[in-house]
Amino acid sequence: MTPRNAFLVLMFSIISFAIICSSHASDSITSNQSLSGDQRLFSVGGNFVLGFFSKDESSSKFYIGIWYKRVSELTPIWVANRATPVSDITKSLLHISKDGNLALLEQSKSLIWSTNATISSNFSTAAVLQDNGNLILTDADNSSNIFWQSFDNPTHIWFAGSKIKLNQRIISWKNSEDPAPGLFSNVLQEDTQNVLQWNMSQTYWTSGPWNGHIFTGLPEMTSNYPFKLTRVINSEESYFTFTLVGNALGPFVYKIDVSGQMKAMMWIESTKNWTSVFVVPDNQCNVTKFCGPFGSCNEQRQQHCSCLKGFSQRSLKDWALSDYSGGCVRATPLQYCDGTGSDYVGERDKFFQMSSVRLPDDGQSLLVGSDDECMQACLYNCSCTAYSYNGTSCTVWYSDLYNLQDQYEGSGEGTLYLRLAASELPSHHKKGSVSGLVAGLVAASLVCFGILCILVTLRRRRRRAFKLVMGGLVAFRYSDLQRVTKNFSDKLGAGSFGSVFKGVLPDSTAIAVKKLEGLRQGEKQFRAEVSTLGTIQHVNLVPFRGFCAEGKERLLVFEYMPNGSLDSHLIHGNDNVLGWSTRYRIALGIARGLEYLHEKCRECIIHCDIKPENILLDAEFNPKVADFGLAKLLGREFSHVLTSMRGTIGYLAPEWITGLAITPKADVYSFGMMLLEIISGKRNRKQLAESGDYYFPAQAVVKVREDMVQCLLDDRLQGNANMDELVIACRVACWCIQGLESQRPTMGLVVRMLEGITEVSIPPIPGIFRGLGIDADE
Repeated sequence: MTPRNAFLVLMFSIISFAIICSSHASDSITSNQSLSGDQRLFSVGGNFVLGFFSKDESSSKFYIGIWYKRVSELTPIWVANRATPVSDITKSLLHISKDGNLALLEQSKSLIWSTNATISSNFSTAAVLQDNGNLILTDADNSSNIFWQSFDNPTHIWFAGSKIKLNQRIISWKNSEDPAPGLFSNVLQEDTQNVLQWNMSQTYWTSGPWNGHIFTGLPEMTSNYPFKLTRVINSEESYFTFTLVGNALGPFVYKIDVSGQMKAMMWIESTKNWTSVFVVPDNQCNVTKFCGPFGSCNEQRQQHCSCLKGFSQRSLKDWALSDYSGGCVRATPLQYCDGTGSDYVGERDKFFQMSSVRLPDDGQSLLVGSDDECMQACLYNCSCTAYSYNGTSCTVWYSDLYNLQDQYEGSGEGTLYLRLAASELPSHHKKGSVSGLVAGLVAASLVCFGILCILVTLRRRRRRAFKLVMGGLVAFRYSDLQRVTKNFSDKLGAGSFGSVFKGVLPDSTAIAVKKLEGLRQGEKQFRAEVSTLGTIQHVNLVPFRGFCAEGKERLLVFEYMPNGSLDSHLIHGNDNVLGWSTRYRIALGIARGLEYLHEKCRECIIHCDIKPENILLDAEFNPKVADFGLAKLLGREFSHVLTSMRGTIGYLAPEWITGLAITPKADVYSFGMMLLEIISGKRNRKQLAESGDYYFPAQAVVKVREDMVQCLLDDRLQGNANMDELVIACRVACWCIQGLESQRPTMGLVVRMLEGITEVSIPPIPGIFRGLGIDADE
């Protein structure tokens, strides 16, 4: 190459590089441009930057976001792909896609994020970062024609110049380094109250309504706040915005923090720090479930959360990043009991006394006459984790404990007795878990009694020859189960996952044995999944007793429920008609069981097959959800099993058919369908000779909107029902079966509505019923 040609090539390269760099140093991305690697967009006035970022320098997780240019501490105010990071920014691309949207592609060219706007092919679009921090997707030839904007899609921060609409939600980061949506959120409700919520549902702070100048619950806004809040109402939208006033020194943000607190913060350039202007709620311990299950809060500690005695942090890494939502887990599993307290293996559980604590607010009252009776009631229920007795009343708690606060003085203060494995407590700390009569025996009698117990236990163990594993679960031999079920001859029923057989153990304990079908997991993986199921305990879930994994055989063993399944009492003409109060109690119990699976387990468990056949009833007609966790156990095979279910298709949410992602809201839909059957005592689809085939759920929604719910009640009840409860049940059912999952309540909200804590409004007619000749706008 001649020197002249070499010079020309060099100049061409420099000019090309300058063109490329200048295109990414601008404020926009057009159809022939893109952004990758360390390239940035800068707003025209120099206030904001858009590009890839990571809050952890050692992390390979990167996000597209907007942050302040003149603030030395990286402070993202908006994040596009907050739940789906990319790993290699040099091979990831932010560009204008063929459909005109702004889209983020990862190195495999798969779509990570998009503005997802509907844009006519006639338009050429451009993405522009404005100097107020708003990223807009606009018509390249007419900037006033905006197709999408980040102001309409806030993430975790509300900042000066931006806006927040009614019912619009900003959601906290998962932790200090991960922008994925966390558990805490701020939403401006229709009544213009600004509220903070846990898990999109439980409100733990409210600002009071807007009076035209301030939120009534924040009177200090009139003088102390360095910003002016304004409500804007026009023909297109209604929203709030704020501007800085007075002696405001720097950028101001209003964010929902990983702590669950709403923090108003201002950047002080002289100190290079964000300084809090106000924080609500001002007491960290007033944030709902901040310390997670079995965590206790103390406002005086630097790290507000600590684990209860006998528990340890579920995730040290998450706690180090100020995410305590996982809470704490038991160091030693509780001892095994058969649900009646009559058959323990090893020493019985004990109770640890915790004084001056704020008691959890979800306890259940029991009618007992003494502290000892209260203790025994908790001890003999395998789901009970704690109790409290104040001299006149007994309160017990099932499953996880939340919202505990130690060294507490105020409303709700009391003494809590925490259930622990006996080995967790030295003898002088033990609160007697045997009756007063046994506690009073002389030492010689105790020795004799102990020897007798050992002999009986050894004899029983020889007779049973079953092996205890995994904190109380029994690893049964296939031959043992074959024997106790009389070679699987007493069939109780067949479900989506296999057939169920009744068995009786040598100690006369009745069990239900499910032979799983279509399962290809290895023994090690199966045992691991089963051990997880063994930790799931709730008063409204069928107690899991053990398993068998030999060769190709996979069996699960559950406690036998003497009153069978719910469908046998509702649908199949059982002579003993369930009364309304029993039906309502059953519906509420099922909801509580599903709430536990969705919201209170270590990992959210979606049942995927809610129907009356999978609801079992104990001797007192208390409901027990069966087959929970089996969808997870079967893994990939479940999709095939599901399509072959008999009678299940009437309970499947629309997303099963449309191929959308399955979330806990699929269970909510199934619950709503089942609740209609509990109300009517009939299958949702019924043949009428005089009018042909009609779809009962669609008719039910119409009757609910017409306030004619009496005609939906089971004829066999002859109108004998609590009308207030009937209205609530019918409305809840119709909310649950909405076609759009976003319109359905969570199971936690369903529980509160059935309990009468949360008011239930009249539901709309779901759009999925439009094809049935029903006007969705009626």
